[in-house]
Amino acid sequence: MNPFIRRARINDADRLFPLLAQFATSFTPNCTAFNASLAALLADDAACLLVAEDEGEITGYCLGFDHLTFYANGRVAWVEEIMVQADRWGQGVGRGLMDAFEGWARSRDAVLVALATRRAALFYHALGYEESAAYLRKLL
Repeated sequence: MNPFIRRARINDADRLFPLLAQFATSFTPNCTAFNASLAALLADDAACLLVAEDEGEITGYCLGFDHLTFYANGRVAWVEEIMVQADRWGQGVGRGLMDAFEGWARSRDAVLVALATRRAALFYHALGYEESAAYLRKLL
């Protein structure tokens, strides 16, 4: 199965929010905040929000950004969130989303794609990613 991967649109909100509710573990999703963030992300040139769609159903999404750095001598891309419905794992949805994000990053002359993961390291290793650094955070 090859899902149709495309850029998200504002009218995807009602189909995207339920996926977020399945994905979020550190914060409780808020629909009002989600809608405001969706509109801002779609207007942000440095943001890439992709959805996987199958017969009108959104089965996954990937949100990432790119920015300039000193250490990489230019632009890098960061996958902030990626989520695939559990019943679609192993069907190419995540791979399709990552391939499309990597294509977007290349089109913006990024030299690398990075991400943090807690539960899916084997998936990313299968896509050619390698461990590079520890991920730390501080809630504000």
